[in-house]
Amino acid sequence: MSERQALIIGASRGLGLVLADELARRDWRVIATTRQSDGELQANAQVWNERLEIETLELTSSEQLAALRERLAGRQLDLLFVNAAIDRGNLPIDEVPTDMFTEVMVTNALSPLRALEALRDLVAPGGTVAVMSSEQGSISRNTEDGFELYKASKAALNQLMRSYATRHGGDGQTKLLIDPGHNQTRLGGPDAPLTPQESIPAVVDVLEAQAGAPGLQFLDRDGEVVPW
Repeated sequence: MSERQALIIGASRGLGLVLADELARRDWRVIATTRQSDGELQANAQVWNERLEIETLELTSSEQLAALRERLAGRQLDLLFVNAAIDRGNLPIDEVPTDMFTEVMVTNALSPLRALEALRDLVAPGGTVAVMSSEQGSISRNTEDGFELYKASKAALNQLMRSYATRHGGDGQTKLLIDPGHNQTRLGGPDAPLTPQESIPAVVDVLEAQAGAPGLQFLDRDGEVVPW
């Protein structure tokens, strides 16, 4: 059986960092991107040696995405996973400045789909393209006040992923939106009930279990369907 290969976009810290580490632990060969090639990801690459390599990428840059695609020419991926999200506070939508709205939507919704479009031809038939989403993007579960812009960006991400799946429905690739739960990250805050070390092994279980499944699914870390 050939070695499985994954590209993790956004792995410098938090969920993406632990995801890259967990895949390497399971004998995947992992390419992990970061805006700056230092810190904990670099330390992990030294531990895992050739199983974890680092590429530099600013996800919001179309030019850098194109350059990454060129550098990876000839590689074949079993998994392409995009992890990207920012939050700019808990403002009601009428108080959100236009530049803040644009920044969050570009980072959380537009850029992940640009990455999929730029890199999808590296994914083998039967491989998986996945994006880190959130239950916060579920319209039917939006029953509590707060974080309106972040919720809207994740709902937009989900809708764009639905369009992507419709457009590329015949490519033979598994397509997943993953809700990892509320984790103790820079985004989730220190009081979140989960740590990435608790949630990410379950996320990888889902990724491995769903490999080869047809269509698009929106799943949580336990493999349960999240309502749109």
